[in-house]
Amino acid sequence: MTSSDASTSAGPRLLGPAEVRSLAAALGVRPTKQRGQNFVIDPNTVRRIVRTAELADDGETVLEVGPGLGSLTLALLAAGHRVTAVEIDHVLATALPDTIATYAPDQAAAFTVVEADAMTVTADQIGDPTACVANLPYNVAVPVLLHLLAVSPSLRHGLVMVQSEVADRLAAGPGSRTYGVPSAKAAWYAEVRRAGPVGRNVFWPAPNVDSGLVAFERREPPVTEASREEVFAVIEGAFSQRRKTLRSALARWMPDRAQLDEVFRITGIDPGLRGEMLGIAEFAALAGAAHSVSAT
Repeated sequence: MTSSDASTSAGPRLLGPAEVRSLAAALGVRPTKQRGQNFVIDPNTVRRIVRTAELADDGETVLEVGPGLGSLTLALLAAGHRVTAVEIDHVLATALPDTIATYAPDQAAAFTVVEADAMTVTADQIGDPTACVANLPYNVAVPVLLHLLAVSPSLRHGLVMVQSEVADRLAAGPGSRTYGVPSAKAAWYAEVRRAGPVGRNVFWPAPNVDSGLVAFERREPPVTEASREEVFAVIEGAFSQRRKTLRSALARWMPDRAQLDEVFRITGIDPGLRGEMLGIAEFAALAGAAHSVSAT
């Protein structure tokens, strides 16, 4: 369906290449690399993203980060969902309500924009969304996703578009060459998987990297006496010297060698392994053992 076809059908009109460029020109906006802006110009792509997100048929409150000119926003509203959009760009944030009123007047009441940095946005600002569907700014995709999962426990699932290599790292499991800090930290919050590729020609401007969709489903973190921060410190220590064994890589994390050996003894984890072989449960076990050893 073309954008002109959409304008004659019921429901919101979606943005095609002409509409995106027209809106940008009217606002004096040019996508910037600094903020990782690449606007989606293909209606079929945003429809596919919404479909792949597997949102509830009766509608969800969806958190969108970096809505830009509103391409994905309109597709989410068209599918019957409420949208809370977090946009750092003042010009774009100010223009979004007018765009929604023009292209989706019947759904305008289901849309809220929050002008904020997604890296620091708070639970009070975004409310209680149940899903996150977003074309994340590629330069900060991982920290943004981890921050949202941390501050919004109501997020049950989601689908985000990121750089293809980042998608590989987020979805990687232990033993994979792409498994690392992002993979392990994301696994603390959720089960993460690749959900398909996205071509470069659906963006304006076309990025010089491939893109991919990543789906996540929230789950309970491993049971441990340690805090999330303590577990993440173990993960960072284990991957700080990727080619070294855990005994060597974790020496800075726990300088007392006797205590470190006791941690390995308690957990039964082989200190000769490398960090890339451990799952989130093992990292949590190490942190929990260190918590108890340090307390004695």
